[in-house]
Amino acid sequence: MSIIEQIRCLHQTELFSSLSILGNLVITASEQNTELLTPSEKYQVLVYYAGSLYEEEEYKRAEAYYRRAFHLKKSLNRCKGKSSQPLSSSEAGLPTDLDIKYRLYQCNYKLKNFSEAKAVLESIPAKQRSAKVNLALAKLYQRTGTERSAATAFKEVLRQCPLALEAAQGLLTLGVKGAEVESLTINSFNITQSVDWLNFWFRGHAFGAAKEYSKAIATFKNLETTSVLKENINVLSSLAEYHFLSGDMKNAIIIYSRVHSLEPLFLKGMDIYASILAAKKEVKQLQNLSTDLISVTEKSPESWIAMGYYCAASGNKATRAVYFAQRAFQLDQRNVQALLLKGSVLKEIGKTQDALLHYREAVRLAPNRFEAHKGVVECLMKAGRIREAITTATNTCKVLGNTARCITLVAAVLSKDRLSKDKAKTMLERALTLDSTFLEATYILTELYMEERNFDAAMALLRKHLFHISTCRLHQMLGDCLAASNEHIDAIDQYNIALSLDNKNKKARDGLERVEKSRDNLDPGVDDDMEGMEESGEDVDYDASDAEASWVDGSEWY
Repeated sequence: MSIIEQIRCLHQTELFSSLSILGNLVITASEQNTELLTPSEKYQVLVYYAGSLYEEEEYKRAEAYYRRAFHLKKSLNRCKGKSSQPLSSSEAGLPTDLDIKYRLYQCNYKLKNFSEAKAVLESIPAKQRSAKVNLALAKLYQRTGTERSAATAFKEVLRQCPLALEAAQGLLTLGVKGAEVESLTINSFNITQSVDWLNFWFRGHAFGAAKEYSKAIATFKNLETTSVLKENINVLSSLAEYHFLSGDMKNAIIIYSRVHSLEPLFLKGMDIYASILAAKKEVKQLQNLSTDLISVTEKSPESWIAMGYYCAASGNKATRAVYFAQRAFQLDQRNVQALLLKGSVLKEIGKTQDALLHYREAVRLAPNRFEAHKGVVECLMKAGRIREAITTATNTCKVLGNTARCITLVAAVLSKDRLSKDKAKTMLERALTLDSTFLEATYILTELYMEERNFDAAMALLRKHLFHISTCRLHQMLGDCLAASNEHIDAIDQYNIALSLDNKNKKARDGLERVEKSRDNLDPGVDDDMEGMEESGEDVDYDASDAEASWVDGSEWY
């Protein structure tokens, strides 16, 4: 066998590391001895060698050698009168020119050279573009905000492959109506099998893209419970995501947990799952999740995001959390959860301006993510830019709708302005009318009542929610109200319940200590008089003592 046949054999048997060594040696030898290889053989060696470099993840070198192969082929094509023409791709078993251009795109994409990657694909004539070329172009157009070109490319993919579901989802995210997407997919051809479940799948994602999350949830729930897709992880993951986007963290965490139990190797949505666990301070579960994901792969942003949330939730590991968030972002520069993680940690350690930049980028990439808008508002409030925060929060309602949490976000900003507190209360009451179980509105409204020293209204609101749900903060706030109303025994009970739910809750612990200290702070003069009366044999009238003198005035706490 000749040297070129040996190289071809290494390529066919996928011995890429051996091919990269031999190919490098042969290329150098052919440059020193021009008679070693014919021009067509040298072209083949360059193509095979570039392919081996790509497989070895040396993308920059692979791109350089693919371009050398192209230049060589062009010069050979100009020499039409000579006998040593390059072999055709089919004859030599080589990738076609289109395949090589696609590989060039892949090299540039891996190197984050997106403009060059797009230029390579656009150099392919439109009539010669395969479905994978059009899909790659559509995603690049979407990345750069060229939405009309992206939609055109996605539609071309569906014309070639009607069930290319990624392209269908891409059109939905660009705002194309669900009916039009269905006409390009399952309604564009006759299929022999019954695929009603696919109709539901399209319908569910169409509702989700239109931000009609309740309809999307109902569709996917019906799909998972009554169709042949029971316990399908893609369906469950979509269901969990729409619960999350609607603000229903309780159901989102349950379904994400179910997804991870069914398929521990499944990565989609696990970054969101990690963020919910961190918000609920489920540190042990978060540790297990991050360990599981990092054992699956270190090349996925979800793994590093989970590690970042674990570090952030563990305390005193902010630097590591920022590092993991940045590592995830380097893997995928459009990963919104990486930006949110880094923004939240930067905000906590006082780097408000840096956090604001990350949150604003998250809003640009995913305007449907409430957490991104909330992060911007909180940073503006922390920087004292209240008017700008009010404008941003109001705009959030316009983008995401007048939901309970969006209205609460506006009210939270208004509550910081002395002249707008009444308006804030009205908005919070409206939010609770929309969602009577929304705790954030309850917390803020309670704080406003307490500032007015309207403890009866505050306690009524807290007890109404405690009838349905028990949280550390609800019990702690009720304890504060009871203590301020001089109901110290009941206050102690509430503080103890709060600490049983979270023994690290500083407010509950401080409140408990204040109440207990005040109970022990009896007037020494009263004790002396009582002792003297007992020694003289006189009856002590305990009812005549002034009970109020034994308690600390609740106003000292606020």
